[in-house]
Amino acid sequence: MPLLIKNGEIVTADSRYTADIYCEDETITRIDRNLSAPAGTEVIDAANKYVFPGFIDPHVHIYLPFMGAFAKDTYETGSRAALVGGTTTLIEMCCPARKDDALAAFELWMAQAVGKSACDFTFHMGVTKFDAPTEAHLREIVKRGISSFKIFLAYKGAFGVDDTELYRTLKLAKELGVTVTAHCENETLVAERCRELLAAGKTGPGLHYESRPPAVEAEGVHHLMTFAELTGAATYIVHLSCREALDQAIAARQRGVRVGIETLIQYLVLDKTYAERPNFEGAKYVMSPPLRDARNHAVLWNGLRDGLINTVATDHAPFDFATQKPMGRDDFTKIPNGIPSLEERINLLYTCGVKAGRIDLHTLVNAASTAVAKQFDLFPRKGAIQPGADADLVVFDPAYRGTIAVKTQHMNVDYSAFEGWPLKGRASVVTVRGQVAARDGNFTGTLGRGQFLRRKPSRF
Repeated sequence: MPLLIKNGEIVTADSRYTADIYCEDETITRIDRNLSAPAGTEVIDAANKYVFPGFIDPHVHIYLPFMGAFAKDTYETGSRAALVGGTTTLIEMCCPARKDDALAAFELWMAQAVGKSACDFTFHMGVTKFDAPTEAHLREIVKRGISSFKIFLAYKGAFGVDDTELYRTLKLAKELGVTVTAHCENETLVAERCRELLAAGKTGPGLHYESRPPAVEAEGVHHLMTFAELTGAATYIVHLSCREALDQAIAARQRGVRVGIETLIQYLVLDKTYAERPNFEGAKYVMSPPLRDARNHAVLWNGLRDGLINTVATDHAPFDFATQKPMGRDDFTKIPNGIPSLEERINLLYTCGVKAGRIDLHTLVNAASTAVAKQFDLFPRKGAIQPGADADLVVFDPAYRGTIAVKTQHMNVDYSAFEGWPLKGRASVVTVRGQVAARDGNFTGTLGRGQFLRRKPSRF
């Protein structure tokens, strides 16, 4: 069925105007004023509302075996939550363990999404070892439509690569034109500090921060940047959390290193005191890198505003507080890392960013949609409002007022990290390739309609 969105204020990364948008055969076909609707067209009145391109989350975990547990969402629940929150495309981290076969892992992750997701999706392919069979598999995976790898400079013995593997992965990425996304923390420093803390009887969730303070993240960024500079590979730092790490990335960028920078919505609005809450409540907020001192909020917001930080993601990793986080009640290193945030990213960016005067609407659209699409070979199919682009659109109501609550969320997890927080705006209507998939906080889409997005590397 054709779709016509009328009277909305269209906001993109670089423009703002009032017009109608006509969509047919899953794409945007016309943008103009006073468009008429042919018979059989679904018409949505967007008067007094913004119309944004569909948002893209560049860093999520839906299928995630981690620390002996599995994250709670599936593509059925995760894609529902994404769409209700205005996110129409997911880029998931495919994270095999070192012992796993890379190609088999890619096919396993694909099987979790194909025929189940309500929104479109693609993957970053995790590289957790580098040998001849893995190299052959990575070449095949790129041929199948993946244009980004994921490496860990942390999690020694599980996901982490050594320096030889790091160098060879970056060399292969340079050859193939693939971007290497990276978790930057020095694994040796983390391992040694964890050992020392536990030996001293310091076991609570708040001590997770002490195991990986800002200097550990900064060293990880510096380490990656050195290897990227020498190989010429394009890189992308995931979940950057603090000034010290940002300084290292910017210094490398000034030397000519190709590096994109991502922060997370939680680093913009939460601080380390949340992980220090008593009675094990802090375990809800344990993640890596950890939440930082509140002084970093201004650094990250300003970096986002000024274009130093390119994207805002979630690193969505939902583990139940009642049954899964307690694995680490007596040892913070065993707390499953992560926070549920997929559903609230755009609402919080708007409420705490735009409405608070920290960023403007164009920055919101760029950081949560357009810059992601450009970074990961999806633009202009995604991240744009123009003829020929996929009809992924978010009609956003700035007049909405509400409250975040676990009882109304769509994420399949037993708590909200933002329980009781007020919202000043939310997605009113969300479309995926021209079909309405969410309306006024309710999922209305079709499970299984989401498509795998084949991407072709563009950086040589």
